[in-house]
Amino acid sequence: MSREASDGTGTGEGRLQAFQEWLSRAATVLTGTRIHVPNYDPARHGRLVADPPATGEREVERYWLNAPFAYATISYDDEENEHRYRVVEPSLDETELDLLERVFEDVRDPLIYRDEVSADPADALREELRRRLEEYGVDVPTETFYRLFYYLHRSFLGYGKLDPIMHDAHVEDISCDGAALPVFVYHEEYTDVETNVVFERDALDDFVVQLAQRSGRHVSVSDPVVSTTLPDGSRIELALGDEVTPRGSAFTIRKYADEPLTPVDLMDYGTYDDRMLAFLWLCIENNKSLVFAGGTAAGKTTSMNAVSMFIPPRSKVITIEDTRELSLYHENWLSSVTRERMGDGDITMYDLLRSSLRHRPEYIVVGEVRGEEAITLFQAMNTGHTTFSTLHADSVQTVINRLENEPINVPRPMVQSLDVLSVQVLTRSDGERVRRAKTISEIEGIDQRTGELDYSNTYSWDGTSDTFTRNNSELLEEIRQEQGWTRGELMREFRNRRRFLAYLRNNGISDFRRFTAMVNKYYADPGEVVDMIEDAEVTVGDS
Repeated sequence: MSREASDGTGTGEGRLQAFQEWLSRAATVLTGTRIHVPNYDPARHGRLVADPPATGEREVERYWLNAPFAYATISYDDEENEHRYRVVEPSLDETELDLLERVFEDVRDPLIYRDEVSADPADALREELRRRLEEYGVDVPTETFYRLFYYLHRSFLGYGKLDPIMHDAHVEDISCDGAALPVFVYHEEYTDVETNVVFERDALDDFVVQLAQRSGRHVSVSDPVVSTTLPDGSRIELALGDEVTPRGSAFTIRKYADEPLTPVDLMDYGTYDDRMLAFLWLCIENNKSLVFAGGTAAGKTTSMNAVSMFIPPRSKVITIEDTRELSLYHENWLSSVTRERMGDGDITMYDLLRSSLRHRPEYIVVGEVRGEEAITLFQAMNTGHTTFSTLHADSVQTVINRLENEPINVPRPMVQSLDVLSVQVLTRSDGERVRRAKTISEIEGIDQRTGELDYSNTYSWDGTSDTFTRNNSELLEEIRQEQGWTRGELMREFRNRRRFLAYLRNNGISDFRRFTAMVNKYYADPGEVVDMIEDAEVTVGDS
């Protein structure tokens, strides 16, 4: 028997088998190895991120930022008496780093010029990564695949090395003061904290340019300072190069909250109490105009957005902002934002405010007044429109001075059309930084003897006891007369709204959709809502 016959290669079956093996080898060379990528399962696969190296500091807290890829550790340095914030991400060995560098270059163009439309860009990225690894003929462990996927996702779809912090719901602000300097965050629990995130000069310049591009703006050496908004609504201030910031490019990001705070949250944080919010609710329902004043990070815009949830349902509301911050769960709401461009293409807040009056709004909410738009805003007040706005000022008198002088220049007779002024502060109470409504004041008009603008403080904050005190309100008396209520009916309505707010707080109804739905229900049938609250109070009393 010949050798060919003995090993089977001379038969038809043997030749077919040999041809199939040849095809398989050719396919491997031409198309790489077929890779099956299962969904990551912590129970089956290894950890993607390891414990951070020991630093000698005392760990206070650890929580996920982007599970299962990145988490934060908060530690305390007893020698320096300060907290530190560390981002912990997947570590890559030398082979994985080389592979990431290669796949980064090969994936970028196919993603940019991809013809297929994917509902989820992350799915498109994952599929593109799998294809590239097949082409390379590299069969990597599941853990390695997802580590590579994380860093590609972070670069193409996220915010680079800042991406984990952008996922942190506890962080309000992120700031970088220059190259080779640690990024700082403002954490709601630990305030200003240094992080382990550092940008080198070239990487920082590129990152600032990318942030500007992502927000649809341009930043350059000739125009190095840009203030704009990211697609998620976060406000950013950018400075490129060292022309205006000697230590290199810099940025500050004020994160946008996906879920806006409600009046229930304001009570939980101690910014307002239920009496103050019931008062503001009655004022809003009865078309009184409000201004929220305060310093930087005092929470004035947040509070204005929260109390705007008291606006009656179906009322026509227009919001006007230079950077998007306001978010209402309201059926009849028109949101408008300024547009800044070179040349004559700017659309300012003044332009938007003038235009808004043609939409016949019942409520106009302006993000912040700084200049000529203030006169139009007060003209709207004087013609019967209810307006809300914010202003940088730390006291009632400072608000009045700013309104009446350059560059705002609102005439004093027009300022008296403002009804309520709430001044907020960022301060300390029991060793913690807190936001408090320092005072809620009523503008009473011009004193005929002195010619000055009169006002009275309806609610005031006592910093020693961290409590609010109440004085008589002329505005409530005005509302009583407009509604034709007796004094007893006014007090009953005021009390019912306090009970309503307490009921929502006790039942944890702080989601802005549920909160707005409950307010709308109160407007539709207050008697039914009050009966529901009374039944709940009886049930609690019996238990």
